[in-house]
Amino acid sequence: MIPSKNKKNLEEIFEELRKFSLSYLEKYAPSKQQLRTYLLKKYFKTPRSFTTKSELLNLIDLIISDLEKSKLISDKFYSESKARSYLKRGYSINKIRSHLISKGIGENYIKDTVSKIKDNNNEQDFFSAIKICNKKRIGPCRAEDNRSLFYKKDISILARLGFNYETSKKIMDLSKKDFEKFKKIL
Repeated sequence: MIPSKNKKNLEEIFEELRKFSLSYLEKYAPSKQQLRTYLLKKYFKTPRSFTTKSELLNLIDLIISDLEKSKLISDKFYSESKARSYLKRGYSINKIRSHLISKGIGENYIKDTVSKIKDNNNEQDFFSAIKICNKKRIGPCRAEDNRSLFYKKDISILARLGFNYETSKKIMDLSKKDFEKFKKIL
């Protein structure tokens, strides 16, 4: 498994990287890609660089596969836990998907997570948009005389947060009374 060239040196590097990864896992719950990036950066910050990059990547992959076998790291768990925390904050499904892609999560885990979200609540984006409107004081939270002035601005805020036009328009057309009812549901 460990290449035979400079075996003693590689074993030392392996143990050092393993210690780095375990200390990182104590503090954070990263995805495999985040851990891989951290270990690369950490290794290149150390003053001695005796191995080639391909050997280093092989060592890091060995460490990650070992951690995965011992169930200390899992992209499936990472994807589900991040999605739950993002939903509590009011993120749209599109924004959750883009965050998970940027963290290096596999497409199959992302599809599973998104399908679970949609199975639990078909109108999840609608309720997330209500949370955002309440948090940012836009749309139905504005005073009635200012709502028409800020309509385009509020729609563009929701669009930048990943909500589609239909959902944004539905939220913006809610009356204050209906908005308060939906807020109580959340």
